[in-house]
Amino acid sequence: MSTPTDRKPSRPSGTPPEGNGKFLLGMIGLFFGVLLLGAGATMWLGGSSSMGPAIGGPFALTDTGGKPFTDKDLRGSYAVLYFGYTFCPDVCPTTLNQLAEALDRLGPKAKLVRPVFITIDPRRDTPGVMKQYVQAFSPDLIGLTGTEAQIGSVAREFRVYYAPHRTGDGPNDYTMDHSSVLYLIGPDGKFIAPLRADAGAEQIAADLSRHLP
Repeated sequence: MSTPTDRKPSRPSGTPPEGNGKFLLGMIGLFFGVLLLGAGATMWLGGSSSMGPAIGGPFALTDTGGKPFTDKDLRGSYAVLYFGYTFCPDVCPTTLNQLAEALDRLGPKAKLVRPVFITIDPRRDTPGVMKQYVQAFSPDLIGLTGTEAQIGSVAREFRVYYAPHRTGDGPNDYTMDHSSVLYLIGPDGKFIAPLRADAGAEQIAADLSRHLP
């Protein structure tokens, strides 16, 4: 129990507590931070390349057959890259389904585009796991995995956010938080534009078509 000498003197009437003032300033800062983040994301998704570091770059990964696969293996074709993981409960399978449908909508132009799925969970997503997974969406979908260091490197090149989220005490009791964007790469290996992964097959096809010859 506190004694009278342990108690802090009361504040004058009408003076806001110090904690509330800090909380208010923190909320104001958070508000403006969200505004800036939203503005940056809008410019990025709008295809603006005048600000910020370049998107994309060289990478060295492993395909579903266990063979080395680099960015140079995509040269000469357009490519659409998506970063996710096979244990993803909803966003990844939905996006890959929409991408497969979008390519079907392109008709003959689809032959110009190579869809690529890169895992951000290499510990569980071995080449064998990736092979079984990508075949469920399209025979043309390329699945890529690698070491933790290789995945970290390619994720940094494409400014991909990902982080594990524990759901239990077991070694596989976790999900992966990650950004969800489709990256359109040109035949020269350079980044062309981001595509909204949640736009739906029709819109993805329309966005792709605008960039194809």
